[in-house]
Amino acid sequence: MSASIRDGGASRSDTLLTLVGPTACGKTKVALELARQFDLLELVSIDSMTVYRSMDIGTAKPRRNELEGIEYHLLDVVDPWEEYSVSQFQIDARKTLDLITERNGIPLLVGGTGLYYQAVVDGLEIPGRWPDIREGLESIASTENGLERLYRQLVELDPAAAVKMRPNNSRRIVRALEVTLGSGTPFSQHGPGLFSNVSGGVRAVGIDPPRASLYEQIEHRLDLLLASGWVEEVRRLIDGPNGASRTARQALGYKEIIGYIEGKSTMAETRSAILARTRRFARRQLAWFKRDPRIVWFDSSERAKLELVSIVSGVAGDPLSDLRGSG
Repeated sequence: MSASIRDGGASRSDTLLTLVGPTACGKTKVALELARQFDLLELVSIDSMTVYRSMDIGTAKPRRNELEGIEYHLLDVVDPWEEYSVSQFQIDARKTLDLITERNGIPLLVGGTGLYYQAVVDGLEIPGRWPDIREGLESIASTENGLERLYRQLVELDPAAAVKMRPNNSRRIVRALEVTLGSGTPFSQHGPGLFSNVSGGVRAVGIDPPRASLYEQIEHRLDLLLASGWVEEVRRLIDGPNGASRTARQALGYKEIIGYIEGKSTMAETRSAILARTRRFARRQLAWFKRDPRIVWFDSSERAKLELVSIVSGVAGDPLSDLRGSG
């Protein structure tokens, strides 16, 4: 789809609004405050893990009482034992935006999954899937030196894709080969490329706190999540009759806590591992989003909120007509 939200019908705006940034930077809090302030605003999650039901604590999903009176779409889409792909998200997001624009609402995309963001704002072309080919590749990858063989094959078939991934990243190597072998076209040639639609149509606001502040926020939130019963949530997840999908089990923090439950680490080691992985993840998120020249960055959630209040007021037409409170 194009960046315009008119695709679904009549709309108040040609512009798709987005709020992005690293984990724990305050995106959700800002979005909820804006949705309470503007009746027309509807939130659309672009987070790859909040789509899973029952994964609430570890994903810092908004609590039920926080969502009262607020439309927050694409949370709790599938069960944790189901696989959910970016291509399926793209379909669901298109339907959601169509529904919002049909009722003349204003959607605000909120989240930190770069690929989900691009799938919506740039209409990223998602390659198909070839399960039989993937199964064979995964079987090879699980053998001794198998992943090394697959990487050499990718270097030969699609060097442009191979150079962009680490030789030990099994998931990405298998996916690139699956697409290359299944479609007959190199994986690197699929899609329009990163941020190809740079000519407008998107009003993107990003939150990028000073590193020390962000890391402090990450650590503080981690301790809150652990104190809120995160370990028990993960235990219920893996002990359930259907377990959890491979994707869900790899979610930030969930993988480490599963290791703790299985006796592979102490709680202190688990906390340290989650903290380190979360900091690395935040840096990768910023590196992804910083490549998009459309995003206007602010060093605090408060400043980002002020910018969005101004934008949403303009989109709504009358800055006062759709305000629920004083702001």
